[in-house]
This record gives sequence, C-alpha cells and structure tokens, in this order.
Amino acid sequence: MKPTPELIAGLESRFEHAVIAFVDDDGYPLSVATGFRADPDRGVVILNTVAGEDVQPPEGERVNVVFSHIRPQPGIGYDERRYVSLWGPLQAIEGKLELAPDRAQGWDEQEMSFFEFSERGVPQARKYLDQLSEETGREVRPKLSFGWLFLRATRLPFLTATFVPVLLGIAVAAWKDGFNWWLALLTVIGGASVHLGLNVANDVFDTRSGADEANVNPTQFSGGSRVILYGLLSMRQMTLLSFAFYAIGIGIGIGLAAASGWGLLWVGVAGALISVFYTAPPLQLVHRGLGEICVLLGFGPIMALGAYYVQTGSYDLEPLLASIPVGILIALILYLNEVPDRPADAKAGKRTLPVRFSKKAVIRGYVGAVVVTFGLIAVFAITGLIVRPTIIALAAAPLALPVIRALRESYESPYALMPAMGRNIQLHLATGVLLILGYVIALVADGVLDDPPSLLT
Repeated sequence: MKPTPELIAGLESRFEHAVIAFVDDDGYPLSVATGFRADPDRGVVILNTVAGEDVQPPEGERVNVVFSHIRPQPGIGYDERRYVSLWGPLQAIEGKLELAPDRAQGWDEQEMSFFEFSERGVPQARKYLDQLSEETGREVRPKLSFGWLFLRATRLPFLTATFVPVLLGIAVAAWKDGFNWWLALLTVIGGASVHLGLNVANDVFDTRSGADEANVNPTQFSGGSRVILYGLLSMRQMTLLSFAFYAIGIGIGIGLAAASGWGLLWVGVAGALISVFYTAPPLQLVHRGLGEICVLLGFGPIMALGAYYVQTGSYDLEPLLASIPVGILIALILYLNEVPDRPADAKAGKRTLPVRFSKKAVIRGYVGAVVVTFGLIAVFAITGLIVRPTIIALAAAPLALPVIRALRESYESPYALMPAMGRNIQLHLATGVLLILGYVIALVADGVLDDPPSLLT
C-alpha cells in the first residue's frame, strides 16, 4: 500500500524502535538500529546516522525501514505487537538520513490476530519458495518429520469419532449375542481406515474448491490439515494416501461381510458413499447443506449398526437407538467447528448451518441438540430400550455448559472459541465412553449375579 501522511505522522507515537535493512556493496543483507522522527508535511522520515557501526546504509539506494512496538508481559510473553515496514530511497541531508517511502506494509495484533496474519502470508511464502527452487535448481519446501506429518495430514486425533460408535456397537452386540475379538479388531481398523481416507479426501477437495485457501482463520480443530496449502505434501501424494486408506477400509469391509454376512454391505456401501461424496463432486453433500446430517448418520448409526452386524450377523433396533445420541454429538463437533469457518465456507459455496443461519439461531440449535441428546439417553434408558446403566451418560451433560457460554461470548473470535471446541470433543467422548461403560456394567452384572436387579440390565 502507499504510505499516507497519517501513517507517517503516527510513527513516533506508535513505535519506539526502528531498524534499517539493506544490502551492502558486497551483496550481504544487513540490519542496523536507528533513531527517527517523522516529517508528515514533507512525507519523509528522518533517520539518525548509524553511530558506532562500520557499515552505513547506501545513500540513494532503496532500503527497508521497520518500525516496531512490543510490550513484554513477564511470565506470560508479549502483547501489543505491531510493526510497519516502509520502503523507499535513502538520502543523506545535513548529517541525517531521509527516507522518502513509496510503499508500506504493516500489522497490528489489535486489528488482526497473529495467526490470521501468518495465514494471509502463505501465498507469498509459497511464491518465494517456488522462486528459490527455480534459482537453486532443486525443490525447496517446508518439511516435517514423518510422524508429525502423518499426524497432521490424517488428523489422527479425530479418530475418536470412529472409535466411539464402533465400540458402542460392539458393546451392544456383546450384551445381546456374544463377542469375537478378531472381528472387533478388524472392525475398528476398517472403520478407522475409511475415516482417515475421508479426512485426507476432504483436504484434497477443499483445496481444489478454494475453501482452504479462503480460510485465513484455521484452528487446531477447524480449517483442515492444510498440508497441501503449506506445500508439505502435494495434491497427488494426498490423493494417493486417501486411495490407500479407502482401499484398506473397503478391503477389510468386504472380508468382514464374507465372514459375518453380506447384509453388512447395506451399511458399508452407504457409509462409503457418504464418506466419498461428502466433499467430492458431483454430489458434494456438504455444499448442498447436508454435511451435518451425513456426519450424524455416518459416525453414529451406520458405524454402530455395522459393528453390531459384524458380531451378530443381523441388525437390531438397540444399537441404532444407542448410537443416535453419539451421532448428534459428533455432528455438534462439526457444527461448532464450522462457526469460525463461516466466511471461507460461504465463499467456497459450502452451505453449512452456521453459514445459512444467524448467530442466535446457531446457538439455539446447539442448545436444542444437546437437550435432545441427553433427553433421548434418559428416555431410552428408563424405558429399557437400551440397558438402564447407560443413564450414567447424563453425567457428561455439564460439559456442554462452557461450550454454550463460549458460543455466546466468542462467536466472532475463532481463536477464543478453541477451548470450547476442545471441550465439545470431550463432551462427545465422555458421553460415548459412559454409554459403553453402561453396557459393560450390564454385562458384568449379568455374569456375576444370578438374578441382577432391573436397574443393572
């Protein structure tokens, strides 16, 4: 941008430090500190000559002068970070150096978070690395160790979304009709593989649609892995990785169907199609406003029913009912994570619920879904539609309260919402674990007691 008189006039009041950056006669980049004062009427900045230094900025050449301010917070870090960079020719006049800036760039964390500032610089960084690669004749790109790269590319921590419904379906099957360790293990591995394939595929299609590039406020819970955008992995590498995970998951699924019954294919095919076409064309379900319901079905009833079928060779109402609360809560994880992604999702044509509805409606939707979730658990447990010890899952309900509070207070602040996103995941995990524990309690009571009381079955 062009420097304005107002910008130059405010330099002395907003910044204490100035550094001149230039390239010396031998081609080395140098930076030296200097004092300064502004002359907005003439549109120049007057810099002190650099006393006590063996080097001087080259007169008549273009230089960069960085003005900065930062306030230390002992024991915490820093705040009030801001800077302005001015570019222009430097002239020596009456023992002083005068900068006549013709270009400016700056940042103030009170106007833009550091994370957003960094994200907005990604295209420039990619351009620089591409240029450097061309100049050196070898590929220059950022790198992570294999472990961290795999963790980031696959978003491995989100696998709890698979583990909970699969283990819940297995627990219901164990209560109903027995248990097979090998089939259970293969079910977990197969479900996890499809989930990882979905995660990687979402990154591929969100990069192609421009959703990730448009998102300048990603968090550790939202905005995708961004490994393609950052140049950590190529589009081709991520596509092959997604295919590999899907191949493993589908292969295991076919093997389980052969062992347990081909009726498994009903939920298996439905789950695979939802997974693939969640973001993939031509359906792009999330772009059609069906993202939340797809996640509810895929990471709730479909996985639980599939896990149950593998163990029993049949379908039943109980795993379906037990998994509905889990499905709602995993959909709420997506729902909350979509809040900071609203601008980017809208730009990319993703019709998520937070894109389509107002803040008030979104908050009401979250509260209503939580009430329905724990209301269903209470009704199902009390009426015996699921085993009664699952009533203990109501103990997880208070975890929703800080999430609701954060939604009301920090709806427009992506990074202030991050603790609530983490707590929302804990809500899903705690509820799922307690539902599974309810079935374990019923199993133990039935195995230990000759005539267990109805409250334990």
